[in-house]
Order: sequence, then C-alpha cells, then structure tokens
Amino acid sequence: MKVESSPDSYIGSVAGGPQKAAQTPPAGAEGAGAAAPAAAAAKPQAAAGVTVTLSPTSQAMASGGSSSDVFNAEKVEAMKQAIASGTFQVNAEAIADKMLSNAAEMLSATRA
Repeated sequence: MKVESSPDSYIGSVAGGPQKAAQTPPAGAEGAGAAAPAAAAAKPQAAAGVTVTLSPTSQAMASGGSSSDVFNAEKVEAMKQAIASGTFQVNAEAIADKMLSNAAEMLSATRA
C-alpha cells in the first residue's frame, strides 16, 4: 500500500474536490506537460454577464451617506470611560425588558 506524502495532494483534494486533485501533477513529476494544467487553472474565467442592481437603501448604505448613524460615537466613548473608571451602572430592568420583547418577537415570527 502506497501512502502519498505530498501535502499538495491532500490540499488539492480538500480545496477543489476530486477534479482539482486530478489536475494537480503527482509529486516529482517533471516536464512541460506538468506545468500546463497548473497555468490553465491559474487563469480566471470570464464572468457570465450577470447584472446586479442595488436598491436605493443599499446604494445609500454603500456610499456611507445615510441620514442616521449606526451608533453614537460620543455615547460609546462616554460608556468606555464610565466602565474604565468603575462608575458604569447596568440597568437590569431595561435589559430584561429588551430580552423579553426580543423573545416575543422571535416566537411570533416562528408561528407566522
């Protein structure tokens, strides 16, 4: 029984499946024929010509010009300072209310 010790054979079989492993020349193969499949595999294939259109919301998000910020940088900095100084107070009631509303929302979504 022969055990292949080349790391390329394992990586090729995992990364590209059997077809990719079949294109990889065996370890120790020499000559111009061994380099041709590797050169052909390295060339990117042309796209099939698929057109993608973004919604206005997606376009606004991609351009970064949204009207509302995702987070308030000043508030984040104030919270960082409060945590560092040990003065940050956790509002357990607000956290519990939000967890309950999220659970109720998830349950209603699964029933619908």
